[in-house]
Amino acid sequence: MIRKLIFAILAPLVLLGCVLTPGKFVSTMTINADRTFSFTYKGEVIAIDPSAAMKGFGDKARDSDADKPVEAKPTVYQIAAKGRAKAAPTEDPDTEKKNREIAAALSKEVGYRSVVYKGKGKFLIDYAISGALTHNFQYPFNSDAEAIFPFIVIELRQGGIVRVKAPGFSSSGSNSSSGMGGAMNESSKLLDGTFTLDTDAEIVSQNNEDGAKQAGARRTISWRATPLTKDAPTAVLKLAR
Repeated sequence: MIRKLIFAILAPLVLLGCVLTPGKFVSTMTINADRTFSFTYKGEVIAIDPSAAMKGFGDKARDSDADKPVEAKPTVYQIAAKGRAKAAPTEDPDTEKKNREIAAALSKEVGYRSVVYKGKGKFLIDYAISGALTHNFQYPFNSDAEAIFPFIVIELRQGGIVRVKAPGFSSSGSNSSSGMGGAMNESSKLLDGTFTLDTDAEIVSQNNEDGAKQAGARRTISWRATPLTKDAPTAVLKLAR
C-alpha cells in the first residue's frame, strides 16, 4: 500500500527533467547575523533520469509468476561480461542531448560561473551566489532544467530563526526523499564532499558531533558527506531582528 502511494506521488516527476545529486564537491554556506548570506558549490553533479530510475517501481507480483520456470543461474562468464558493461557504460544519445540541454539551461542562471558536461550524466559545476535572507533559499532549482530534490534548503521562521538543512549531502536524505531505490542508491555511492557552515549568528542547535569551531566572532561547522553519512547536515540559527 505504501509502495503504491509513493509511486502515485512520484509518477508525475517522471515527466520532469532530471534528479541532480552531488558527487565529489566542496560547498560553503555563510550566514551572517545581519541576514546577508553567500553560498558556493564546486565539484561534480550527477544527473539521474527519473523515468529510468522508477522502472519497475510499484509493480506488483502476479500469481501467474509463480508458474514461470526458474531462470538458470548466470555463468561466471556472463557475470564478468555484465561487470565490464557496467564499468564502461555507453550513454543513450537522447539522454546525452537532454543533459547537454540541462547544462545550457543552468549556464543561463545567475550564480553559475561554470557548467561543463563531462558525459555519462556527470557535470562539473562552479556555483557562487550571495544576497540577503529575505525569503527561503534552495539549491539547485532551475525551471528550465526542471531540476528537483535540492541539495540544501534554508527556511526562514518567525523571530529571526533560520533552519539550514542539506538533505542532498547525505545518503539517506537523497534516497528517502526520492523513493527511487536502486538508481539513487548507486548515485549515493559517488557522494564525497565537505559542507561548511560559517556564521556569526547564534547557533541554537546543530547535528555535528564535533560541534562548532570558534574563530574570533565567527564559528564554523563542517560536515563530511560520504556514502556512510546517514543524517543530513542540519543547523538552526538565530539572527538579529
